[in-house]
Amino acid sequence: MGFVSHDVVSLFTNTPIGESLKIIRNQLENDKRIKDRTNLEIDDIMELLEFVVTPTYFTFRGVIYQQRFGTAMGSPLSPIIANLFMEWLEQRTLATAPVNCRPRLWKRIVDDTLEVIKRGSVMQLTEHLNSVDSTGSIRFTHEEEAERQISFLDTLLIRKEDGNIKLLVYRKKTHTDQYLNFMSHHPSHQKLGVIRTLLNRCENVATEKEDRRQEEEHNTSDLKKCSYPAWSTRKANRTCRTRVTKELRKPVR
Repeated sequence: MGFVSHDVVSLFTNTPIGESLKIIRNQLENDKRIKDRTNLEIDDIMELLEFVVTPTYFTFRGVIYQQRFGTAMGSPLSPIIANLFMEWLEQRTLATAPVNCRPRLWKRIVDDTLEVIKRGSVMQLTEHLNSVDSTGSIRFTHEEEAERQISFLDTLLIRKEDGNIKLLVYRKKTHTDQYLNFMSHHPSHQKLGVIRTLLNRCENVATEKEDRRQEEEHNTSDLKKCSYPAWSTRKANRTCRTRVTKELRKPVR
């Protein structure tokens, strides 16, 4: 067994609208509690939805164009529609995958998936993924585990000698370690939010104590380069600890 990640090429602009609308209608028709949430009929919802997602216009160099396929980049509906389509595709893929390439583990976030599959079956699984969408617009690329490690989003999974897995924070080779400069004209809560984000990522991703320490040192060095004073890091640390303490003290219901 080995780790493999798959990624959809340009998901939003390749999401098939017609098929997505059929999937949404089917889910609405199978929703027994829809009447509790809206007075609209399903036909009305679908008519409104089709009106919003179909006529997408934009201007380029003084010429008006209409997008003929896919969801519009920047539209608040695009992530929802794309994710609903991917949910359908995911269920169909796993239900029909050949036994010898069926994933033992499948984790997906929008268009990125991480799988554990039988070694040597990557191409077969990729071909199967690319065959599920009848329009042929959804195409997957893949990346295999190399040197006992693989990246997934901002996480690096490393297979240790004993077979266990540890996690590190992953940074792309193009990452510049540049963050919002403390001297910039932004509200202080946004700057402190940068620190808290880095602290939370370190705490939630890195699984071993020594790795967390190294990640904290890396973050501290980066923040210094971006003019963050020591007091800002201490304040953000206190805020994070206070939040964690409040979460731990919440009564269990």
